[in-house]
Amino acid sequence: MKLNRRAFLAGTAIVGLVPGVAIAAVTRRVTGASGPIEIIDDIWGVPHIRAGSKADAFFGQGYAAARDRLFQLDLGHRRIMGRLAEAFGTDFVDNDHAERLFHYRGDLAAELAVVPAEVLACARGYIAGVNARIDEVMADPALLPAEYAILGAVPLRWDLRDLVTARGAALGNADDEIRRAQLAAMGMLELDTLVAPLRPAWRLKMPAGLDVKAISERDLGVLARTEGSLPFGNTPSPVREPADVRDPAGARIEQQNAGSNAWTIAPQRSATGRAILANDPHLGIGGFAPRHVAHLTAPGLDVIGGGSPGLPGIMQGHTDRFAFGRTNSHNDQTDLFVLALDPADPERYRHDGGWKRFETIWEEIAVKGAAPRKVRMRFAVQGPVLLHDAASGRATVLASVTMMPGAMGGFAMIAINLARDWAGLREAFKLHPSPTNFHYADVDGNHGWQVIGMAPIRGGGHDGLLPVPGDGRFDWKGRFGAEKLPREYNPAKGWFATANEDNLPKDYPVPLAFSFREPYRYERIVGVLEKQPRHRLADSAALQQDLWSTPARELAALIPKDVSAAARPAADMLRGFDGELRADSGPAALLRILWADLGKRVLDAIVPPAARALVPSIAAGELIRLMRDPDARFGAEPAAARDRIFDAALVAAWAEATRLMGADPAKWRWGAIHNVRIAHPLSRIPAIAAAFPVLEGGQSGGDNFTVNARWVGGRGYRVGGGASYLQVIDVGGWDNSLYLNLPGQSADPASPHYRDQYAPWVAGAMQKMPFSRAAVDAAARNRTLLVPKG
Repeated sequence: MKLNRRAFLAGTAIVGLVPGVAIAAVTRRVTGASGPIEIIDDIWGVPHIRAGSKADAFFGQGYAAARDRLFQLDLGHRRIMGRLAEAFGTDFVDNDHAERLFHYRGDLAAELAVVPAEVLACARGYIAGVNARIDEVMADPALLPAEYAILGAVPLRWDLRDLVTARGAALGNADDEIRRAQLAAMGMLELDTLVAPLRPAWRLKMPAGLDVKAISERDLGVLARTEGSLPFGNTPSPVREPADVRDPAGARIEQQNAGSNAWTIAPQRSATGRAILANDPHLGIGGFAPRHVAHLTAPGLDVIGGGSPGLPGIMQGHTDRFAFGRTNSHNDQTDLFVLALDPADPERYRHDGGWKRFETIWEEIAVKGAAPRKVRMRFAVQGPVLLHDAASGRATVLASVTMMPGAMGGFAMIAINLARDWAGLREAFKLHPSPTNFHYADVDGNHGWQVIGMAPIRGGGHDGLLPVPGDGRFDWKGRFGAEKLPREYNPAKGWFATANEDNLPKDYPVPLAFSFREPYRYERIVGVLEKQPRHRLADSAALQQDLWSTPARELAALIPKDVSAAARPAADMLRGFDGELRADSGPAALLRILWADLGKRVLDAIVPPAARALVPSIAAGELIRLMRDPDARFGAEPAAARDRIFDAALVAAWAEATRLMGADPAKWRWGAIHNVRIAHPLSRIPAIAAAFPVLEGGQSGGDNFTVNARWVGGRGYRVGGGASYLQVIDVGGWDNSLYLNLPGQSADPASPHYRDQYAPWVAGAMQKMPFSRAAVDAAARNRTLLVPKG
């Protein structure tokens, strides 16, 4: 459909005529759009984009995301493209090296050829929109976000090929494989159950020929040097953030894979008579906001929801035909291979009974303020070489699904947004490599679930839980995707939910992974939904804020009857605790402090000192099981030893609570220590800390195991992650849909949308998500018209 420019402008003039509301309007001339594009920002700063073509709608999304979050987009883009050092200096060479090691080295033209033409056009539109905003700020440096002047940098322009090239340098579960190998070398592999119980239950198999005594963290090579936050800080000694974030009990907070909740309700169980879809993805909280909300409208396209800044399309939201959401599934997509080098020529490795030569690529990394660095990158048949050690005669390789042809996640959300029904979505899933539970509900009353993502076909009977020799016996034999993964469509029970639990059918023939989460959130969701035959939107919103923690209640119930006088105050406060982790609850605060101390004491008691560093935390279910049924690892009298540990932990928890919250237990509050603090990720740089005010003061309930998943993480008991974006979608009654997006749309402290959703999010006060033209116009506050140059 060709848009008539005069008709377009006439049709949108009403936006400036909302009764009683002053609408700011601006026109900008841009390069890369095929026609005029209107962006209407609502009361929360959400851009509602109206365009004459789908590609131009995505142009508007790219432009608006860059307008609101340019430095966030740019930093992420530079990172995955391996171009940080050219902007920020020598300290970033290792990061660039690692990312380039995981760039796709195959035929880029062949990759692009499998992407549908319409999807490619929309991707080009998004990239052109980002570049159009970059052109604007470069032409008028006053528009540049403050970080650029402070760091002495400029934005990097984007290219369509970037979506094919960048595959992401990530460990996957390689560090778990190494931990298990190290425990096996000590003859203590059974201890792995404490830190990471296998779900589904599985008996670990030692790969034939694996020398577990030779395995160490060093085998992660360049990834070990770059895992974690970027090395920003005060030169010449930049300060690196911790390589990972742990809660007070020592458990690692896996920022990109910590969970999510989603459920769909069929019309027959809904109070509206329409389907309902709820979703709240759990991501890191404390730095850049992980979601940017947008609404894209064009002939044949109408989609709104939360997108990932820098990724084209909407990840969670709805079209005019269906609602969609997602939680993490757990396809194991990486394996660590150990190669034996040829003693006579270490550029060769043993494979298939002979020697193969590494493919070698030299790349030059531009470095700000210094000479370019040349880095050598080796590749074996399984994938990129992380470590090459001629002296020991061994190398390690990380095989990753993302390095396979077709694993281009940059196009997947576009294809999903363009789909019109379930059948169209199943075609779109072919472009989606990352493991996901995809939820769906449409205006015709259908709802469904499909596991999507790509899974490797492992050779040699390998289960992916330990490193394997790279001699060919365990090489991958290909991959499969959504076409072979589980699904359900219109389940008879009238609802479906996922919360990262093991949801694979018991007879599913292939073990996709063993890292499914403990089922506490899922079981709570099920318990609520089964009792609601007429589920309302408000019920979904309330369930997303649910603060009941099953393990907290179970742990409190296990407090010994007889405790010392010193432990009695804590025991008395916690006995009968119902497990509701409200922000205003003193027992909730004490319970979480007890949990952290008790976990450390139990591990110190039952894990030999030589293995203690490999078992830094204990899973909630394992801690409760050991407190309920202590075994011989506690000594000759397990129950008595358990009680002594419990007693000491109660005493210590009371002392720690007093230190943190004062001497009066009546004034203790979980929210006082479980607070929500958001700071610029580079706030260790004083000028950035001064330019970007910290958002804090919000007191939160919940923890890692409540449906309202506000993880304990970061420093102390602060909220380290959780559902920063939430949605409850009334399928077909779109304007009734609700959402929250912490802390707001803009990363500019001068914008009213820098923190305007912080307080509503902390309080769980869901906001309307206007969708119809009338609702959007009524909520309009700003209007930008993008007009093609020339």
